[in-house]
Amino acid sequence: MNNPVITFKDYGFQYRSQTSPTLHHINLDIQRGEKILIIGPSGSGKSTLSNCLNGLIPFNYTGEVTGQLHVMDLAAKDAGIFELSKIVGTVLQDPDGQFVGLTSGEDIAFSLENDLVPQEEMHTRVLQAAKTVGIDQFLEVSPYDLSGGQKQRVSMAGVIINDVEVLLFDEPLANLDPAAGRQTILLIEQLMAQNPDVTVIIIEHRLEEVLYRRVDRIVLINDGQILADEPADTLLSSTKLQENGIREPLYLTALKYAGMAITKEKHPAQIDTLSLSPDEQDKVRQWYERKVILPEPVETEELLKIEHLQFSYPDTSRKVLKDISFKIHCGEMTAIVGTNGAGKSTLAKLICGFESPTGGRLFLKGQDMEDMTITDRAEHIGYVMQNPNQMISKTMIYDEVAMGLVSRGMDPDEIQKRVDKVLEICGLKPFRKWPVSALSFGQKKRVTIASVLVMDPEIIILDEPTAGQDFRHYNEIMEFLRTLNQRGITVLMITHDMHLMLEYAPRALVFSQGELLADSTPAQILTDQDLIKRASLKETSLFDLAGMCGISESANFVQHFIDYDREVRNHG
Repeated sequence: MNNPVITFKDYGFQYRSQTSPTLHHINLDIQRGEKILIIGPSGSGKSTLSNCLNGLIPFNYTGEVTGQLHVMDLAAKDAGIFELSKIVGTVLQDPDGQFVGLTSGEDIAFSLENDLVPQEEMHTRVLQAAKTVGIDQFLEVSPYDLSGGQKQRVSMAGVIINDVEVLLFDEPLANLDPAAGRQTILLIEQLMAQNPDVTVIIIEHRLEEVLYRRVDRIVLINDGQILADEPADTLLSSTKLQENGIREPLYLTALKYAGMAITKEKHPAQIDTLSLSPDEQDKVRQWYERKVILPEPVETEELLKIEHLQFSYPDTSRKVLKDISFKIHCGEMTAIVGTNGAGKSTLAKLICGFESPTGGRLFLKGQDMEDMTITDRAEHIGYVMQNPNQMISKTMIYDEVAMGLVSRGMDPDEIQKRVDKVLEICGLKPFRKWPVSALSFGQKKRVTIASVLVMDPEIIILDEPTAGQDFRHYNEIMEFLRTLNQRGITVLMITHDMHLMLEYAPRALVFSQGELLADSTPAQILTDQDLIKRASLKETSLFDLAGMCGISESANFVQHFIDYDREVRNHG
């Protein structure tokens, strides 16, 4: 491998609006046919690096470039976006922001239309690309009507149709359910098997999910510099991930709790390749047998009651929710999980009053909610939407977070005190005077969470609260929510993050195709193979570790990890 597809030589970049460089002295070679994972905390420079590769820097985001970047022997700063787009195909984090066609087929064909490709050839190539990613049955469907995983496949087809040399994925798992995320990783591997010369670069926070399939190297970036460029086994056996706020796979955390050192000889990159000696397996069993003493749960009064809830959108016979019944008590912290399109977000809209049920009843502290307006409900219930752009209405960050308090006529000094506290907890205080438009997707998400938390509601419903967040901000947000929960605030979290459910939710509701399939503990849910399949979840790697160590009570093993981990986080 003597001719790299991509070469950075002492490369640096400083945005025109900033006083210091975002990237410093980047030296990196990426070979043809490699699969590279780029990880790092928010603000580390990952996205800036990717924008250099596809030409958005410096042609769209202007600034000062130092050093050299060559893509297929082209000097990137001289090539232009159009020329680079023929080499580097980018699949964005949010597929909706990438669509231009009225149907999936039109969207896939967009670049061919711009190149004046003849109609007959265009149809052939569109069908071939769609079949490659398994989306050929949906060519006449609007991309906006597809599930998250299907949308991503349309975006991928629109990129591979140009026979690009490099596939660049920007957080491809962020908005997908666990099963769709796993399918995406398998699809990337399939594309590489079909074309061994294609180079794949993945930028992603969810390390364990990406490592479901092997990567050649992991590049760790922080503060605009490359801190590691190593095989996965080498990096996972070091302390660099923890030092830079990256979550390690859960099975490695469990091994460390059992008193084990992680070495590259154990092949820790994947649970399937992990090698443990009989003595080490015995160590895990001994750790499992230790008892964790937890306080007994306190029975609280009923806060929210759902009875035989049903919902269908007008002009359609399809039931989005079918005969849903459950109760939420004061102070609970509950996860709502399941497939894309299962009805989870619709349930939240019905609770908040944004939609009206077609059947069934909702009660808040015993009061029928049928006659409660959205404003009435907002006094008790706060809702954070999945897409922050749908919530934000102010130009400046401080004004956006303060808006609800201002509308209530609160004293300005009290407003400032409460807003500053929430901004600090959500990692936004340094940006309090910034315009919202200057923030990343993940930072905008934190703004919307802050704008709801500042209102002190009794119930907070969060749709994907940690999507797009690095591990440090994930922990800050979730620990803040846990603190609120410990004060008695009830928290409902719609999430695809199985780690979040395990770590923070004693209870989970599982939805699929509008039905409530299960109401149980995360440990029971993530060791139930049939339920996992029906709800498009993903079994935890702790389940596999239990089996590897001869522990048959896998649900109990997972629960022990949860209890032990909570005890460690609570008391160190």
